[in-house]
Amino acid sequence: MTEDVAECFRGIIEDREVSGNEKIIGGYMGFLFLDKNGNPEVAMHWEHRFNHMVKRYNEIYRVQMPNITPHVCRHTYCGNMAKSGMNPKTFQYLMGHSDIGVTLNTYTHLGLEDAADELKRMEDLEVARKELEKAKGEKPVSQKMFRAI
Repeated sequence: MTEDVAECFRGIIEDREVSGNEKIIGGYMGFLFLDKNGNPEVAMHWEHRFNHMVKRYNEIYRVQMPNITPHVCRHTYCGNMAKSGMNPKTFQYLMGHSDIGVTLNTYTHLGLEDAADELKRMEDLEVARKELEKAKGEKPVSQKMFRAI
């Protein structure tokens, strides 16, 4: 996580109210969000919040929002990391998956538009490579020029 995110989390921990002694669960303490009993909130808590927000939104606006769950957010995060060009092994680690197949086959939802964008990116790279050759009058850049590390 970035330092900005870590700082936000530290702020949440500092600002939250802890009644009595903070609970230690599985050797961990300092949970970000606690329920009314001082236990760490679980996905169900967040799912109820999301459902409430979606319900309120749909009462106000004509274009309806579909149901959103914390797990949908996880899928979105993973898909966005894939689309951003992040190394798949890196976001496998960030997602906490032991098998890259789970990360790539279950959590990344790429489609025709993503394939078209990738092909466009490759075309743009080729155009830039040709312009570089013209500008410098040097040999074309090729894969052979790069050494695997």
